[in-house]
Amino acid sequence: MPFINAKFSTPVSAEKEIELKTALGDAITLLGKSERYLMVEIQDSRRLYFGGENSAPIAFFDVSLLHSAPKASYEKLTARLCEIAKDIMDVDGENVYVKFEETENWGYNSFMF
Repeated sequence: MPFINAKFSTPVSAEKEIELKTALGDAITLLGKSERYLMVEIQDSRRLYFGGENSAPIAFFDVSLLHSAPKASYEKLTARLCEIAKDIMDVDGENVYVKFEETENWGYNSFMF
């Protein structure tokens, strides 16, 4: 039951949106999750500032998931999200934050997991 909210300071074209969605679907497997239940939100042209500046492209990934994953998996996913930001959106890793949030309660289709 993962959810990834990807925010970018620059516009995301329709083509890049599909690339991002596909790459995020693949990347979530690093946490032992599948794309089957992954929900993705892509927000572009956000007013993001890093270190008080916004002169370079910036990205923020907020990853929520049911239960938890090993820290090593979080590290691998962080590295992969930085690669995705660079490869697709030309955002350097030094301008990327990744936040993980774990929950024990997750509802779907009128029931709780």
